[in-house]
Amino acid sequence: MRLPEPAGGLTLRRWRDGDAAALTAAAGDPDLHRWTSLRVEHPDEASAWLTAQHAGWTTGTRYSFAVVDDQDGLLGHVALKRPGAPATEAEVGYWTAAYARGRGVAPGAVRIVTCWAFAEFPHLRRLRLLHQVDNTASCRVALKSGYAYEQTLKAQDPYPREGHVHVLLGSRAIGDGEA
Repeated sequence: MRLPEPAGGLTLRRWRDGDAAALTAAAGDPDLHRWTSLRVEHPDEASAWLTAQHAGWTTGTRYSFAVVDDQDGLLGHVALKRPGAPATEAEVGYWTAAYARGRGVAPGAVRIVTCWAFAEFPHLRRLRLLHQVDNTASCRVALKSGYAYEQTLKAQDPYPREGHVHVLLGSRAIGDGEA
């Protein structure tokens, strides 16, 4: 499987066990705790999280990437969830380290993984990006990345708040004329 092509100064690469310290540092951010399920405070938790990311690649259920650049190292995370055939829909998720916010990292990483997903999984016709309704920054990221608002979901376990669903159809991402 090809990895995504770098773009806009960002590289998406598979997570490595050696990323544990950078992951732990980034995961200490209270905003990540507010908007994501990421909870990594100790080396053992970092190791378990990284093991789960590796397992997703092995099973084909989750392709997660560290978002990096040449200067600052780890900037964030982006993942493609459940892209397996015969499903024609998958989900994109991401987070950005606090020190990298405001630099276009999230929309750039989402655009890169989106183009990669449609190229690597030709059966995909639709990608979804979900976020909590009160996370206005994620709403902006979705729109900047080409994901149109589709609907609001009711709160349901394990999500305590309503959420927005944004979608992008394959024809918009890769220009193949199909819907």
